[in-house]
Amino acid sequence: MADSPFATFNGREPYPMFDGVGLRAIAGDQVFLGRVTYDPGTTVARHSHDHTEQVMLILDGSVTMTIGDESREMREGDVCVVNRGVEHELHSPRGVTFIEALGPVPLDHIPDRERDLVLGDLGGSLHVER
Repeated sequence: MADSPFATFNGREPYPMFDGVGLRAIAGDQVFLGRVTYDPGTTVARHSHDHTEQVMLILDGSVTMTIGDESREMREGDVCVVNRGVEHELHSPRGVTFIEALGPVPLDHIPDRERDLVLGDLGGSLHVER
């Protein structure tokens, strides 16, 4: 567990979540926050999160996001919500950077549990393994 409630993503190399996907992350007892980058041409195949809800904010670039049966090209400033259990997929021909929040915290999105988890009185009891 992290020693401080403060951190920075500056100077931290992204964790390779998947091929072409880099992640910098921090989480508390109930919420995960990540800065995610997709290399140009990256596709994340259709999937769902059984236990977590996902909110995204596009910072730079663009991504085609399909949530359920609806698709949109998302650009800087666009946001979306993927409710728990809803299938979704992403494709970024030119690359994208976005912030995502997930709750409850999915432990498979935590690159370094000693550095990236800031636990409070719940001690991570609400976290989920996927």
